[in-house]
Amino acid sequence: MTSWGNVYDIIIEPSPTARRWVSRSIYETDLGAAFCGDSLKVLRSKRLQRHKGEVQLVFTSPPFPLITRKKYGNVRGEEYIEWFAQFAPLLGDLVADTGSIVIEMGNAWESGRPVMSTLVLRALLRFLEEGGLNLCQEFVWYNPARLPSPAQWVNVERIRVKDAFTRIWWMSRSDRPKADNRRVLRAYSQSMKRLIQTGKYNAGRRPSEHTIGENSFKVNNNGAIPPNVLNGDEAPSLSSLLKGTNTHSYDQYQLFSRAKNIPLHPARMPPELVEFFLRFLTEERDLVLDPFAGSNTTGAVAEKLGRRWISCEANWEYASSSIARFPPSLITRTCKDLTLEKTDHAASSASSVFTPLFTS
Repeated sequence: MTSWGNVYDIIIEPSPTARRWVSRSIYETDLGAAFCGDSLKVLRSKRLQRHKGEVQLVFTSPPFPLITRKKYGNVRGEEYIEWFAQFAPLLGDLVADTGSIVIEMGNAWESGRPVMSTLVLRALLRFLEEGGLNLCQEFVWYNPARLPSPAQWVNVERIRVKDAFTRIWWMSRSDRPKADNRRVLRAYSQSMKRLIQTGKYNAGRRPSEHTIGENSFKVNNNGAIPPNVLNGDEAPSLSSLLKGTNTHSYDQYQLFSRAKNIPLHPARMPPELVEFFLRFLTEERDLVLDPFAGSNTTGAVAEKLGRRWISCEANWEYASSSIARFPPSLITRTCKDLTLEKTDHAASSASSVFTPLFTS
């Protein structure tokens, strides 16, 4: 597939049209549509409400309740709980009976104190209550590349260790949402492969009071069931699952944004993390929604896996530049503030021809 800057380019208006209709997408593919606007307004729009009861997976990472305000917007304190809770009934109505809501959220600390805040946990309980949702399972995403924080307590006073994980909550309306861990099996270790091949191991009762049957490990299930700790390769006691960092500097989105002097989203979701949950909880043609899309990693991974997708991001710079995550050939429509152009490289550099493909 062609990439940006070679055969195709895109002109992004730095100051988008005021009063844009939240129900109109800023770009689309055959499988999905990206929106720019306040998430609450977009979710309540007629365009989104037509998908009520159809969304198989909401996968998102809302702004964290951080002490410091971020450019991408974050509410703080008790106000955060109220703000977060209002999304529960909206998302719950959009999700199918067998659908899931998966939310990744970081930890919070008390302002000026070396103690953690319970705000995130209280926000979860309120979200579950307001949406009438079940907590299917909690995941831990271990990110070895995170910088030491909070800096005052970790780097300066040395009285705390690095905060290097975030929680991922898997919720649903039903007790048994669509899920299949056979779609996310991990490769067997060499020792496990030898055990299956030889069929020799010590069966019987263990000190943990578990009983290992004589045939328990003789069946090749094509992989190991993953635990709910993601990316444990840097921790001695954890299994290696997913690369949980977002430090890659060579992907198409970053190259595109740097070439156009567009700020990168500071909290980009690793594609591998998105792919794990999309494979685990959805199938091809299922609909995936991300109401806090950032640079739209969710939409890009959904596109790659053949899932339909809808994304929403309030910040124009992040929303518009996220188009770079998709090959130009997949873009079927843009708004009038995004002009997709084809470059005729056969012409001389002094007289290159740019032909708009479509705008609306």
